[in-house]
Amino acid sequence: VQVVESGGGLVQPGGSLRLSCTSSGSTLDNHSIGWFRGNKYEGVSCISGLDGSIYDERAAKGRFITSKDNAKNTVYLQMTSLKPEDTNMYYCAGSTSTYCLRGPGTYDYWGQGTQVTVSS
Repeated sequence: VQVVESGGGLVQPGGSLRLSCTSSGSTLDNHSIGWFRGNKYEGVSCISGLDGSIYDERAAKGRFITSKDNAKNTVYLQMTSLKPEDTNMYYCAGSTSTYCLRGPGTYDYWGQGTQVTVSS
């Protein structure tokens, strides 16, 4: 499975961005998809392939919303109230497990990342 992220860019503090993670060839049905950021792959959120449950890590709580459109084979990360400390490369990753497992090493495939820069 190959996924591609898009939607990154430059935004002012307090602004919003919506990142997309799209599979071009294979379905993402029943796959769990996670969002990570930075070169240490800090976990942001995960949406379960089992039942669509969403697990937000500290970075996402209260400001980011993860969702999935099965028809479009796309997972979204809606980011609001962005702060300069949110500046980073954001990656989506997929797991054939239907459960959200913790840790970047538990994912099977990764996108190339999209850069988010929050600056005035």
